[in-house]
Amino acid sequence: MRQRPDSIEIDGIATYPLRAEAPAAVGVRAGEPAEWLAADLESVEENLALDEALLEEAHAGLLTTSVVRTWMAKAPVVVVGSSSHVDTEVDRSACAALGVRIVRRPTGGASVVLGPGCLMWSVVTPYPQGTPTIEQLHASRLEPLCHMLSHKLPVSRGSIERRGSSDIVVVDAQVVRKFSGNALRVKRNGVLYHGTLLDNFNMDTVARLLRHPPREPDYRTRRSHLDFLTNLNLGQDVLEQVVRQAFAATVARSDWPQHRVENLVRQRYGQVHWTDRL
Repeated sequence: MRQRPDSIEIDGIATYPLRAEAPAAVGVRAGEPAEWLAADLESVEENLALDEALLEEAHAGLLTTSVVRTWMAKAPVVVVGSSSHVDTEVDRSACAALGVRIVRRPTGGASVVLGPGCLMWSVVTPYPQGTPTIEQLHASRLEPLCHMLSHKLPVSRGSIERRGSSDIVVVDAQVVRKFSGNALRVKRNGVLYHGTLLDNFNMDTVARLLRHPPREPDYRTRRSHLDFLTNLNLGQDVLEQVVRQAFAATVARSDWPQHRVENLVRQRYGQVHWTDRL
């Protein structure tokens, strides 16, 4: 059987105006509440390992419903995509000068900078009968999130739109700026979907640590990081509420695969050979 790629780029635009009814795609699997996992892990490496550990459990049939969570890095960290070439996308000298670590995630896409003011969100979903198409996965995650965000962003600041394959942007007076980039990893019976929500982040850090990406969506039009990115300025509590509501994460979950996480950090995420493999 031919395996699906971890990530794929699909051109498209979707706009999410305020409306009384939520889109049909609200939730991750129709009619099923998701579990909300509040796991306070110390490092970015542990959080990335937890995402993959939950995906492994979904694939193995150990999850019965989606697990939703958010987290925030305590200090700036560069996170490169699973297929990213570090020296192409990251300024290593700047990272060294600022004492910023570089780690590699299990999903596709380009490099990002995490840290205080950038909320990470993730949804891990089991699919015992096989996974949907890549575009269905993008839509079922991003449309509910866009809908909920559109109720929180003041109208005076513009509209929330989906751009490219998996970006979310604010459009104000025809100026399009990105605040959310997202990526996925697909296994035969499970999907990890995670991404960023820029809320009160120091964009100068991004400009200093990351080079211009080797690939970009058409709507970026070669703009610099400073001209392309924007903050939501809604607050962490509001964004966490948005994520919970978007995916109907109404059931509290306290347990998580600690042993799997420890193994993944030890064997992969905490290892230079994993980060520098490309």
